Amino acid sequence: MKIYAVDLFCGVGGLTLGLQQAGINVIAGVDLENACEFPYVENTRARFLNRDIKMLSGKEVDSLYPEDTEVKILVGCAPCQPFSSYSNRYKNTPNKERSMNLLLEFGRIIEEVQPDIVSMENVPQLRKTDVFSKFIDILKKNSYFYSYSNVFVPDYGVPQNRKRLVLLASKYSKISIIKEKYNQSNYLTVRDFIGDLKPLKAGEVDKTDSLHWSAKLSEKNLKRIKQSRPGGSWQDWDDSLKLECHKKKTGYSYTAVYGRMEWDKVAPTITTKFYGYGNGRFGHPEQNRALSLREGALLQTFPRNYKFFDKQHPLSFFKLGVLIGNAVPVKLGKAIGESIFKHIYLSKGD
Repeated sequence: MKIYAVDLFCGVGGLTLGLQQAGINVIAGVDLENACEFPYVENTRARFLNRDIKMLSGKEVDSLYPEDTEVKILVGCAPCQPFSSYSNRYKNTPNKERSMNLLLEFGRIIEEVQPDIVSMENVPQLRKTDVFSKFIDILKKNSYFYSYSNVFVPDYGVPQNRKRLVLLASKYSKISIIKEKYNQSNYLTVRDFIGDLKPLKAGEVDKTDSLHWSAKLSEKNLKRIKQSRPGGSWQDWDDSLKLECHKKKTGYSYTAVYGRMEWDKVAPTITTKFYGYGNGRFGHPEQNRALSLREGALLQTFPRNYKFFDKQHPLSFFKLGVLIGNAVPVKLGKAIGESIFKHIYLSKGD
């Protein structure tokens, strides 16, 4: 069967690669960020369109599919940070309005292309918004069967304490995500993904892997991480190392920063600032530094040989952190792909 997919908001290719691993031929990805082009094309071998979705017509998207296409799949993860729990204190921001508009632009492309299968992945908080209701209305208006749920990503092999909203829609019949692959007794852990990497000091780069690169630490933060225990917090430190806010009663609730991860548990949610010791529980379980860029990518379940830059396509440390942190975890993408593949063959297979 000739099954082809286009990935809107493709980023560096996490969702695309996951779909490819599930056996789905992704022919193109679209993203506004031009820094995504090299890693996307280099690793997925799909075509990359550096475009703003607002300027993209359904006719242009439709032309990407080969003439012999039997099943058209359209997938995407619109930028979601303004809806996340990390950003909830910012109720009305230009970024939130833009993200709302982007999801509705995704809906517009669906209406214009009429793909057979749609997948949308985002933060769970999106379900509570008017824009999500409008997106669902678009699916109903265009005669899609659909389902959505908050997925706990360790259930599908992603070693992060993270939930994601996964929506699937089909012109054929009812569709849903496949059954969980893991449970609390056998979740993959930090150790499974980064336990065998070469030790690094803060600020050091591995000579054999330029993405295994960690951020520098100030003298005070170096003292702090030396006093931090896996699973602990700033409460492990001497008083002289604590911040003034920590010494107040209200400070005792801020336990999700300045912590070390634990080897045999899942990592915290990988954000765009996972490389910073003070940005979350991103301290290495035993080395005196935060996660390296490669470790963040591995915890996002990218393959170890995934190339994000080269000498002809250099990127800054901080840009790499953003691109990795914004990616859809590959193994979640694979679970979505397997769900779509199973559905197609149940609906159309011989």
